[in-house]
Amino acid sequence: MSVVTVLSYGAGNVASVQFALERLGATVRLTADPAELADAERLILPGVGAAGYAMARLAELGLIEPIRAFPRPLLGVCLGQQLLFDASDEGGGVPLLGLIPGRVGRLEPAPDRPVPHMGWSRLSIVRADPLLEGIDEDAWAYFVHSYVCPDGEATLARADYGGPVPAVVRNGLRWGCQFHPERSAAAGARILQNFLELTP
Repeated sequence: MSVVTVLSYGAGNVASVQFALERLGATVRLTADPAELADAERLILPGVGAAGYAMARLAELGLIEPIRAFPRPLLGVCLGQQLLFDASDEGGGVPLLGLIPGRVGRLEPAPDRPVPHMGWSRLSIVRADPLLEGIDEDAWAYFVHSYVCPDGEATLARADYGGPVPAVVRNGLRWGCQFHPERSAAAGARILQNFLELTP
């Protein structure tokens, strides 16, 4: 049985992520303890809301350096994906974890594209990856976000919201999903299952 640690630091939709993982048969450990984080087999960094608040909470709990040093599979979800990058334009500029190069910027609104980007969008696979095993081209995923990660070498899959939205990213053993896999039906469940099966 897979054991997965989910960071519970006061800035994430921890319960829905936990329930989605338990439905897949995983044992879920919720923690904000740096020592427990360091010993985890695999780690999920959830997040909703503001990047500045999330980083402040991680700093307050002494979690920033343990996350940066984590040597096994790590998955950032929604805001958690954005936190993997170098910095965000949110609030005039926020330093992030620096695990993936690039700066997170605000989505540009348009008459047919309100911000936040909220709802179902199709995924376009950029390149194969174990996290995306079994995910069909044009699979649907559920998004809620106002900021967007830079589209670059880390991008594994994109959505289209008037421009490319990096929907799945990877750098080494650090992955991110901009969408909510726990709310993305069969495709989201498969991505979580794939994460549980990644070799630590």
